Amino acid sequence: MKKYLALAAVVLYMSLILTSCGTNEISDSIAQTDNPSASYSIKANTESQQPEVSATDAGADDVSTVADEKSEKEQTAMKMNVQIGAYTFTATLEDNDAVRELVEMMRQEPVTIAMDDYAGFEKVGPLGRSLTTSNSQTTTTAGDIVLYNGNNIVMFYGNNSWSYTRIGKIDDLTNWKEALGSASVTAVFALAE
Repeated sequence: MKKYLALAAVVLYMSLILTSCGTNEISDSIAQTDNPSASYSIKANTESQQPEVSATDAGADDVSTVADEKSEKEQTAMKMNVQIGAYTFTATLEDNDAVRELVEMMRQEPVTIAMDDYAGFEKVGPLGRSLTTSNSQTTTTAGDIVLYNGNNIVMFYGNNSWSYTRIGKIDDLTNWKEALGSASVTAVFALAE
């Protein structure tokens, strides 16, 4: 029985070498009962005539795992409420040191910031302490909440380009511009339940 298996392996090896004459690479999909979407790439090494086989598994299980991880990340994204007068908005927070420090502040009590209008596109107010920055050149849009100079919170109802640390983004902008208005406002930041 071992002789027949060895003979079959030699025949398979020879057929691979003969099939690859004139080319350096053969690609073939091999159906398997446990994973029909696995693909295999077979390269013939022209110097030693030894085939190299590598398997790449792009199976349905892997695709669903990636989708599950994305869905889980979306579900575990930290949220905060932003209250401005009679309006309450929900924001999805970023994952960085400044946000972690802000979350610790909000766990102790809601963070209240008096904010003034600046340049007709943002509200800015002092946080009362500095947070760890991870500034990068950013073009903001309405609903973005950022950290400026390490100790100022900025909420945008327009656009701007500057170096900021991202804090979060308002999920639903309905009434956002109306809530911010053109006058000074008081914003209360609290962790969403």
